[in-house]
Formats: sequence, structure tokens, C-alpha cells
Amino acid sequence: MSPSSSAAKTVAFVGADGLSAALAASFARSGAIVRFYIDRKADGSAATALAEQGGGVRCVSPAEATRDSALVVVLSDADGVDELFFGAQGIVQGLCKEAVVLIRSTLVPSHLEKLGQKLADEKKGIFLLDAYIFSGLSDELKQNIVVVASGRKDVAERAGQFFSDLDKTNYFVEGEFGCSSKIRLVNDLLESIHFVASTEAMFIGVRAGIHPSIIYDIISNAAGSSRIFVEVVPKILSEDPLLIDFLKSLKKHASYVMDTAKAATFPLPLLAVAYQQLIHGSSAVIGNESASPLKVWEQLFGVNIVDAASQQIYDASKLADQLVMASKAAKRIGFIGLGAMGFGMASHLLKSGFSVTAYDVYKPTLARFAALGGLTKDSPEEVSRDVEILIIMVANEVQAESVLYGNAGAVSVLPAGTSIILSSTVSPGFVTQLKGRLEAECREIKLVDAPVSGGVKRAADGTLTVIVSGTDEALHCTGRVLSALSEKLYLIKGGCGAASSVKMVNQLLAGVHIASAAEAMAFGARLNLRTRRVFEIIQHARGYSWMFGNRVPHMLDNDYTPLSAVDIFVKDLGIVSRESSNLRIPLHVSSVAHQLFVSGSASGWGRYDDSAVVKVYETLSGVKVEGRPPMLNKEDVLRSLPVEWPEVPMDDLVSSASHDSKKVLVVLDDDPTGTQTVHDIEVLTEWPVEALTEQFLKLPTCFFILTNSRSMIADKAALLVKDICRNLEAAAKTVPGISYTVVLRGDSTLRGHFPEEADAVVSVLGDMDAWIICPFFLQD
Repeated sequence: MSPSSSAAKTVAFVGADGLSAALAASFARSGAIVRFYIDRKADGSAATALAEQGGGVRCVSPAEATRDSALVVVLSDADGVDELFFGAQGIVQGLCKEAVVLIRSTLVPSHLEKLGQKLADEKKGIFLLDAYIFSGLSDELKQNIVVVASGRKDVAERAGQFFSDLDKTNYFVEGEFGCSSKIRLVNDLLESIHFVASTEAMFIGVRAGIHPSIIYDIISNAAGSSRIFVEVVPKILSEDPLLIDFLKSLKKHASYVMDTAKAATFPLPLLAVAYQQLIHGSSAVIGNESASPLKVWEQLFGVNIVDAASQQIYDASKLADQLVMASKAAKRIGFIGLGAMGFGMASHLLKSGFSVTAYDVYKPTLARFAALGGLTKDSPEEVSRDVEILIIMVANEVQAESVLYGNAGAVSVLPAGTSIILSSTVSPGFVTQLKGRLEAECREIKLVDAPVSGGVKRAADGTLTVIVSGTDEALHCTGRVLSALSEKLYLIKGGCGAASSVKMVNQLLAGVHIASAAEAMAFGARLNLRTRRVFEIIQHARGYSWMFGNRVPHMLDNDYTPLSAVDIFVKDLGIVSRESSNLRIPLHVSSVAHQLFVSGSASGWGRYDDSAVVKVYETLSGVKVEGRPPMLNKEDVLRSLPVEWPEVPMDDLVSSASHDSKKVLVVLDDDPTGTQTVHDIEVLTEWPVEALTEQFLKLPTCFFILTNSRSMIADKAALLVKDICRNLEAAAKTVPGISYTVVLRGDSTLRGHFPEEADAVVSVLGDMDAWIICPFFLQD
């Protein structure tokens, strides 16, 4: 049976939900005839929606619905799909030749392949496509229906003709049959993990004393946000009866992902734990369909989140606005910690008209800051002598303790009445203890708890999200500075530590979202999906998070240049872990995420960008997430290269160097192997200033210093190199006209300390024009 003229305009829906109803309505508006079949046992709301929205006609069997239809959209679970297709009144009985069947069921890949083969055997001339259909949630495709079809290219293009005239519908073609369902599995993995992480985050935040609505308002606009968080948390706080249906759906889809991963022998540690929590939440309805999963979780966490949500609420953003309006003017700012975030913050304060004096352990960064017009000092103590406000933006609690109370620390010289803004991500307990210690100074030194979120670019633009808490007096003294740094400013009641509690919630979610993005993309790679395409599609779907959008491009480009390091999340999720123990809140998913970052750090990737946690999965499974870059044209590449140098310049370079009799090459050798291969070159095994001065006075072309630093841990090796460089600098100043170049020699970058030793040289001698890495060093 071939399609009649009316068949070309007839679309059948077998099985349906709200999304099918919306799609059917689009077909009806385009002039198509819509027929549908829904099992009598199924929820009648889908049938009503199809009849009312899509103008569809309900049929008594799948065969009747699909008879004489050119396009058939099938929705079914795994248990009923065979009967739906091959039963006595199944889909196959009504299909006309050359009909296109779009199956949007969530089936494991092996089941989908068997279905396709069986259909080909029983009904020749029927075209089957796998489809992932969802509501677009990105700004670009918001409220559009997104159809991702996979299968034979000619069939997918033919199906595309049905969708081309539909309004608010986007049609994509991706890969061979089964790819669309695999992409859905990746999305389902993300949704499940994000759901459980959202639950954990809200419960620990409430236990820490923060109103749940305030947590929701802040996190929804911060780096810890996800589409699941934004959608689900209001359902939790309002005890929405539809929450249990959503939970059941997540659990079912997560089980399909787990089955697929098992068949593929692929580890999914985050989803495995999340899946158990979904089962736990679903257990509430056993024997009582009206029960709420909240009761199970409230018992698990020991927190009544609904009661907390009913407490009096305040507007944290409005309070912050009032704070800024009433705050005092301040001009002299001290700033300690010019890392990636700190440099952007300090430089923006300069642009905003504040006088900023800064300190950082890394001298090249101080030089960059001075070039912008900032003032620099050589210690926290020197920065702090004459400031109204001191901002601390260092990496962790140990560094904060050091710059405040260590050798040449800030607190001892701070003027009475100074306000300290602590913007480092530290534990709420550390902030509380610090406030007590400052009060014990009896000099009216005030503390503002002010963690930030938003990334390096927003730090430089002054558009960070800043969360603050503290005494009224401290906040009034710092409000204008805080406002200059922020696009969104929130004031949290509860005193010092409250703001860091909110930041802890954000970091819990951000860390889990980075790790889940790694798990999802590695899983997609294991399923032989094009990872760049997966990323493009998930951006429009419910599994998206802010961190997914920001960090996955790093994974695809295999570029782990650090913006925020793996070790940062070892620290931040460590804070979450310690606080969860102190608050007696069990956190399952975030604990696994923490261990993934610890594993990455242990493997040597601690200083890589935090997205390098994906390398843990790549190492475990052997997959590569890196997306295949577009093919380059050979001729274009060759034309882009510089012209060949007319002659070998080595002789000229050697001649030039020999005429500069006061240019000395100083080789720091991390192992005796290097010194054993040279002759007529002096080797120093000690490096006091006097010995180095004596060496410079001889005007040698080169001398070695045997450091043996390869046998040390990285931190000790860096300290040793800094000590040698300081002595070299002091010795060179005593010999008129002498200049020198430092070479770091080692047999192996795998066993040596790169870039730690190179960083150490730069921190003492200043920034270099370039680092030249030579895998071979010619020694005569």
C-alpha cells in the first residue's frame, strides 16, 4: 500500500504526552490531518491535549491511527514497544509503503537496533528514524520544539520536509540510527545528577541557617545554576504534587542510562550514587501514591525544608541596595592576592577611581598591576599600613591566615577602624573564628564576609555576583567598594559566615556540575557520539548547567589552561565535606564529585583547569572527549607559514654571543647527569652570594649550578630555585656590566618540576619575553 494524496498530509501519533500535543498542534496549523492512538489505561490528559490543541482524531488502535499516514511519531516505554509495533492491531498492520516512522522512546541502544531490524524484516519499504524530541530551553530556542533525528541521511532529509513548514520547531539531523537516543541518554544522566545535587544543596543551605528562597534566588543567577535547579527547587519548596511524577520519570530514564553504561563497561560514579537517591526518594510512594518524596529526604537530612520556606522572607538584593545608598566613601584600598580573579577585581577598582595598593607573591603580576597605575608593595604588612579597606582574595584558608597573621602579616599594622573584606572561598567556620580574633585585637577592626562568583572576565568588568554578611557598621564602611565590584550584590542576614554558607552551596553545585559534565561527555564519547554535536544539543535541553556551557568547550579543545584549577575544587568541595560533617548532613553526590577532583589532583592535574577532571574518565575508560576540529585546507595552512629563512643563523648567533664577553649562561642542573656530560665548564654545588660573585668576576661564557632538585617535591624545588635566583641577582649587581641568562636543565619533564621551577625563576627575576623549551641541548 502506497500513500495516497491525503496521506502526504496525514500525521499519526502513537502514544503521547504534552510535547506530542504541542507538536501535533503545529502540524494542524500547517494544514496536516492529525490522528492519534493512546492506550485507554494511559493518562487521559495527553489524549485531551491532542484533541484540543492538535485538533486530532482519536483512533481505537495503532493500526487505525497509522493507516494511510506518511509520518508516524511513536512514544512508548521499553516494556510495551514490541506489542505496540507488532501486535494484532499494531503499528505495522496499518503502515503504508514509504511511510516514515519517528520513534522517540527512550530505549537502550541494543533494543533500538533489534526493533529496527525486526521492522525491516516484517515490513519492507518502511523508513525508521530515531528521534530525541524536547522543548527548547535556551534563549535561542526557548519554547520551540527541538527534533533531533538520526538514521539514514536520505530518510532524515525526507522527514525534514514534514517539519520545514512548522512554526516554533527546529529540526536537526545527527548521525546513524540510534544516535538521537544516545544523546538523550547523555541528557538524562545530567538531569538525574543535577536533581540530586540540587536537593543536597538546598538541604545543607537550610541547615546552615539560610532561608531556602534566598538560596534559590542567588544560585539561580550564579555559576552553580542549572535548568533542573531553576525548575525543581520551587516544586520542592511548594510540595508540588507533580514532583513525584517527575522523580519517577528521572529514575526510569536513569535506569536506562545505567543499563547502557553496564553494557558498554563504562563507569558512571556520579550517576550511580544519584540513582540510589532517586530510588530512595521514590520509596516514599510505596503503598501510598499521594505521599511526598520530601518526607523521605527530610528524614534523611534531618531538615524540614517546607517549614523553613514558610519563615519570613526578606529581599537580599534590596537590602544590599539600601546598604550601598547609606555607605561611607572610601578611597584607600589595600588588595592582597592578584590571582586570576583578584587581578581583575583590583584593576576594576582602579578604573572606578579608587586608590589601590596591592601585594602578591608573584612579581610579574605586580609589575602588570603597576603598569595599569596601581601601587605595589613587597609584603602584606606594607600594603596594610595606611588603608581604609583591606581586601583579601587569596586561594585558601592557609594563605588567608598567613597574609593576616604570618610573618610580615597585615593585622599587626592595620589602622584602628579598618574594614577587612574577605572574598576568598573559605569555610563559614573559618570566617566566624576570624571575626572573633579580630575583635580580640580591641582596635575596632571590622570584618565583611564577601565571597564572589562569576569568573575572570566578570571580575575585570566589575559584574561579579557578590554575597556579603557582617555587622551593620562593617557593611556601611564597605558598601561602595562592594558595589563597584558587582553586578548583583546580595546582603545575607546572620552575620559573618552566612555569606560563605551561601557560597558553599554554590560551590557544591558548581563542582558537581563540572564533574557531571565530564562524566556525561566521556559517556557520549564512549557511545561513539560526536562530542561537539552533543554539546551543541545539550545547550538547548534540560540537562544544561552554567558550568556545562562554560567548561565543556575546554574539554572539547583539550585546552586546560587554568582559569580555575582542579585543586580549587579539591579545596572547595573539601569545605563542603567538612561542613556537612559538622552540620550532620549526608551529601552523597557531592562527596563523589570531591573524590573525582582529588583523583585528578593525585594524577598530577591539580594545577590544570578544573575541566581537566574529565581526564579521570579518559584515563579510566580510554576514551577521548576532545571534539574533532574542522578539517584544515593544506594549501591554506602552507600559505600561512612564514617564508623560509634565507640562511642558517647559528654561526652569526654564536659570533654575536662571543663578542658580548659579559653575557653569562647560568645553567641550573636538576640532576648530576648534565654536569657529567660537559667539560671545561665549572660546576658549583653551593650558591652563596660570595661564590656567585667570584664566578661572575671570571667572566665565563657559562657555568653550572648542581641543584639536585629533581629528588625534591615540587614546593621544595621551587623554594630552592628562588633562593638561587635571589643570590644570582645580588651577585650580578656587584659586577659592573654583567648580564646573565638562566637555563633550567633536566633529563625529563616527566620527572622534573615543570612549570614550577620556571615559575620560581620568573617570580624572582621578573617576566621574560618568552620561555624556550629545548628537548635537546647541544653541549660541546
